[in-house]
Amino acid sequence: MALESNERPNKPIAKFESMLKTDDIYFFDAEDFEDIIHHYLNNGKISLAKKAIKISLKQHPDSIELKLLNVEVMVFENNFESAEKLLDKLQLLDSSNEEIYIQRANILSKKDNHEGAIKLLNKALELSNDSFDIHSLLGMEYLFMDDFKKAKDSFMQCVSFDEQDYSSLYNVIYCFEFLEDYEGAILYLNDYLDRNPYCEVAWHQLGKQYYSEKMYKEALSAFDFAIISDDNFIGAYFEKGKVLEKLGRYPEAIENYETTIKIEDPTSHAFLRIGKCYEKIGNYDMAKYYYYQTVHEDPLLDKGWLAITNFYFQRKNFKKALYYINKALNIDEKSPTYWKKCAQINVELKNYDQADFAYRQAVDLGNYELETWLNWSNISILNKDYASALQILAQGKQFYPDSAEINYKIPGLYLLSRDTINARISLIDALKDNFEAFSIFKREYPQYSETLWTQEIVNSIQKKS
Repeated sequence: MALESNERPNKPIAKFESMLKTDDIYFFDAEDFEDIIHHYLNNGKISLAKKAIKISLKQHPDSIELKLLNVEVMVFENNFESAEKLLDKLQLLDSSNEEIYIQRANILSKKDNHEGAIKLLNKALELSNDSFDIHSLLGMEYLFMDDFKKAKDSFMQCVSFDEQDYSSLYNVIYCFEFLEDYEGAILYLNDYLDRNPYCEVAWHQLGKQYYSEKMYKEALSAFDFAIISDDNFIGAYFEKGKVLEKLGRYPEAIENYETTIKIEDPTSHAFLRIGKCYEKIGNYDMAKYYYYQTVHEDPLLDKGWLAITNFYFQRKNFKKALYYINKALNIDEKSPTYWKKCAQINVELKNYDQADFAYRQAVDLGNYELETWLNWSNISILNKDYASALQILAQGKQFYPDSAEINYKIPGLYLLSRDTINARISLIDALKDNFEAFSIFKREYPQYSETLWTQEIVNSIQKKS
C-alpha cells in the first residue's frame, strides 16, 4: 500500500532511501522520480538509479520522461538494441521530443558514428526550447572529430547561455589553444572579463595565454587579478611563480610557490620549482634541500630525481649523478631523456660500454637529436670501433642528410679505417654540399686536414666551384 507524502520526509531522495530500508511503498510524483534518478545518475550510482526507474515505471507506466531515463541507463550500459527498440516506441508516441534524438545521438556516438550523432543533435536543436545541453553535446562530438573550430563555436554557445559554465569555458580555451589561436583566446577572455570582472577562472586562463605568448608582464597582471578575485586560488599562485621565474624574480617566485604550500598540503611540483629557484640564485644548499623534499613527497616523480641528477652533474659529482639517474630510470625506463643523460654521465666516468648502451636505448625510444647521433658515434670512436661509428652516423644521416657535422665526420672515420676510396668519395660529397664547413673536418681530424691527399681534393672542388 502506498503511503501519503505527509507520512514520510518531504525531500524525495531522503524519502526514497527511507523507503528502500523498509518493505513499505511510498508514492512519488513523476517529477520527483525524475529528480531522484537524475541525482543518482549524476553521482554515478547506477544501481540505485535503476531501482528508482523500475519503481517509477510501476507507479507511472505512461511517463515518457521516465522511459527516456531508462533509455539513458541502457545507453550508458551499452545495451543499444534494447534502447533503440524503446526509442522506436517512444517516437511513435511523441515524435517531437528532442530527448529521443539526443539518446539516439548518444548511441551513434558510442558507435563512433559522430557525423550521424551531429545530424541527430541538430534535429534535437530544432525541437528544443532549452538548447544549452545540446550545444555541449555537439561540442563534444566535434572534438571527437577533431573539428576544433566548430567545437569552439558550440562551447561558446554554452557560455553565452550560462557564463558560470566553467567547463564549457575551459573547452573554448582548449579549442583556441589547439588551433594555436592564442590571440583569439586572449580577445575572447578579455571580452568575457569585461562582463565578469571578478571571475578568477577567466583571469587564470588569460594569464596562461599571455604566458604562452611570452607576454610575461601581462600574464603577471592577469594572475594578480585571479588572486584578488580568490586569494586561495592555488593555481594562480603557482602560475604566477612560473612567470616570476621567467622574469628572473626568483625570491618572489619562491614566495608564491610557498603560498601554495601554506594554502593546501605541499606538492612535489611546488618543492621542485622552489628548488630550481634557489639553484638559480646560487643558494645550492636550499636547492638541494627542496629537491630532496620533492622526491620525499612523491618518490615516483621522476622529474625530481632528474633535478637531483642534474644538480650533481653540474657540480661534476658524476658518481652521485649516476646513482640518481638510475633512480629516475627505475621509475620510467621508457624515457629517452633519462637514457641520454645516463649516457652523458657514463661518458664522464669513462664507462664507454654503458654509455654506448644508454645511447642505443635513447635512440630506440625515439631520441633522434643530432647531438645524440654525434655523441653516440664518439663513443665508438673512443672504443676504436670505427665500423660502428660509421653505422651510427649512417642512421643519423637519414634524419639529418644536410648535417655538415655528420658529413665531415664520415670521411675522417673512413680514413681511420684505412678505407681511402670511401673517404675520398664522402669528403668530395661533404665539400660539394657545404664547402665553408670544411673547418669541421680540420677540427675533428687535424692529422688528415693538412695532408697532400686532402689538399688536392679541397683544391679540386674549390676550382670547380
